[in-house]
Amino acid sequence: MRVLLSKSFSAKRMAALKPWIEGLADDLLSAMAEQDSPVDLIASLAGPLPTLVIFELLGVPRTEREQFKAWSVQGADPADARSSRVAMENLFAGMRKLLERKRTEPAQAVLSDLAAACTAGALTMPEASTMASGLLFAGNGTTADVIQWGALHLLTNPRQREALQRDPSLLDSAVEEILRRRMTGGDTLAHYAGADIEIGDVTIRSGDAVVINFVGANHDPRVFSRPDRFDITRTPNPHLAFGHGRHLCVGRSLARSELRVVFGKLFERFPTLRLAIPVNELRSNDNPIVGGLCELPVAW
Repeated sequence: MRVLLSKSFSAKRMAALKPWIEGLADDLLSAMAEQDSPVDLIASLAGPLPTLVIFELLGVPRTEREQFKAWSVQGADPADARSSRVAMENLFAGMRKLLERKRTEPAQAVLSDLAAACTAGALTMPEASTMASGLLFAGNGTTADVIQWGALHLLTNPRQREALQRDPSLLDSAVEEILRRRMTGGDTLAHYAGADIEIGDVTIRSGDAVVINFVGANHDPRVFSRPDRFDITRTPNPHLAFGHGRHLCVGRSLARSELRVVFGKLFERFPTLRLAIPVNELRSNDNPIVGGLCELPVAW
């Protein structure tokens, strides 16, 4: 499956997509500037940008995007199991219909790549619709969550933010530190041991499920000096935000591209951006799947 998606998320395709992402970010920031401050940075930027980008990459028609977005949001609601299950079933069915259409109406998009793989016999249609739905789900909520936390870290660490404004060459390392310091949403993942593993006085048997806490790993003092400090100059930064090995996130190049665009432009466009309420009044989103904040009011 990873081999099938490697073309869809290749460096060449990501490079071709970057100018469009930059234009989208410019449009969202311009619309934000036209509003009276304070505004909610999540509603204005962190939420819509990843959603629009993943829709474009997948090739979801514009007329159907709101419906797919609604299914994705409802599917991630752990408080209503029945509605979540129905939404995910609708999402899979909707993706299957799109994939069938892409077989006869191909384009430069991920859904067309998956449809071609089905035609070639490399994937079944249920496998392809599940993969497409997973990409929509992962490429939307997770990136929005990271943008929120990144903005919050920079807004509450003025020296780090000023350093980034003075020296744009720090952008790449700033993005890696933002990824390391992400604190909610998708912070655990189950893997299965491929062999017996001894850790301390515990034996993990081959085939056992192991739940790995990535937030804990990304704050391991044996790996990261002063791990609770937000430091955009941190190097090396071997965080596990995208997983590891054969589980390394296939969309990591896309996520990094979006984050570089956002944090390369946000404080350039709004150099006096600040939190509009005290940080202790911010409310966390209790959804353990997507994480993040309920809102992020900012002013300038």
